Amino acid sequence: MDLNYSKDDLAFRDEVRAFLSEKLTKELSEKVRLGGDLTKDDMEGWHAILNAQGWLAPNWPKEYGGAEWNAVQRHIFDDECASAHAPRVVPFGLSMLAPVLQKFGNQQQKDHWLPRILSGEDWWCQGYSEPGAGSDLASLKTKALREGDHYVVNGQKTWTTFGQHANMIFCLVRTDSTVKQQAGISFLLIDMNTPGIEVRPIILLDGSAEVNEVWFTDVKVPVENLVGEENSGWTYAKYLLTHERTNIAGVGFSTAGLAAVKRIAKAEICGGKPLIRNPLFAARVAQVEIDLMAMSTTNLRIVSQAAAGGAPGVEASMLKVKGTIIRQEINDLARRAVGPYAMPFVSEAVEGSNEPLPDPHDAGPVAAQYFNNRKISIFGGSNEIQRGIIAKVKMGG
Repeated sequence: MDLNYSKDDLAFRDEVRAFLSEKLTKELSEKVRLGGDLTKDDMEGWHAILNAQGWLAPNWPKEYGGAEWNAVQRHIFDDECASAHAPRVVPFGLSMLAPVLQKFGNQQQKDHWLPRILSGEDWWCQGYSEPGAGSDLASLKTKALREGDHYVVNGQKTWTTFGQHANMIFCLVRTDSTVKQQAGISFLLIDMNTPGIEVRPIILLDGSAEVNEVWFTDVKVPVENLVGEENSGWTYAKYLLTHERTNIAGVGFSTAGLAAVKRIAKAEICGGKPLIRNPLFAARVAQVEIDLMAMSTTNLRIVSQAAAGGAPGVEASMLKVKGTIIRQEINDLARRAVGPYAMPFVSEAVEGSNEPLPDPHDAGPVAAQYFNNRKISIFGGSNEIQRGIIAKVKMGG
């Protein structure tokens, strides 16, 4: 494939840069750069700006209101947004549920839910993981029993990101316990305001609470909120996870993160010279840059294949594993580069403080990013599980 941008690609990049320069406020960009907690208003505001531009759903077909960009355009947009420190769009409705509805939902579900995802009228969260069903998701125990025109749901979901903001949740539930685990799962759309739902925050190391537990006690869900066929939810879940794992690769975020590492390493002095000239540190930077370039090329190829007709298969697992390793390596390089300046939490370094940042070289969010991103090799299917999938497929198992 040709890795050079065409004239049209370069013109599109200029258009994206002009858009970000005009629409992305310095205050919001700086908040993202410094690792501050974004409010619901921050995220909804950026969602609305992108929707007004017609750029909110780059991977959606135009018939559903999407931009229908090609793989290169999406790559350019992600890179430019990461470089400009734009907020990451909440993916659960746009990038995870929407592809499932577009492929497996009935026409009524598409007509009702897809426009509401674009408008922001519905904020979706994901109900997959449970205390005893994380990487082994098929062992989930949340049950949904059919009673007339409703399902009655009982159980618990955990690590529900932004569940405190969401008014809707898409859930995997067990509808048949007499068959093998994967064969008895269904995919339900549940209104978070239904009686019997309780959201409990999980406080993280830095004091934030972006993840939650969600409890269901005799929650009634209309049968029309079943996506596809009963007991076929595992098929839809796998389809969704391939999109999630491709997104987790985070090429744009890694590119921006690596640029920050280089900037820090040029300013920090080690042994009387800039850290970037330290042979051992420079070698690690060079290796991660090589890995990132290779992954970026692979990501373009896989996204191009997906745009031509289907969800990526084992390639999504490959991207997930490599992408998370690269992001964590970049986080570690940043932490090592700033040394003791990485010690303060973001809240101590930025929010509510009348003191300047402890270091002028982006040290404020480094520690929080390092610790928070330990999770990315676990969620979306742990890297160990993904390696097993890759081995099984490649060995013909």
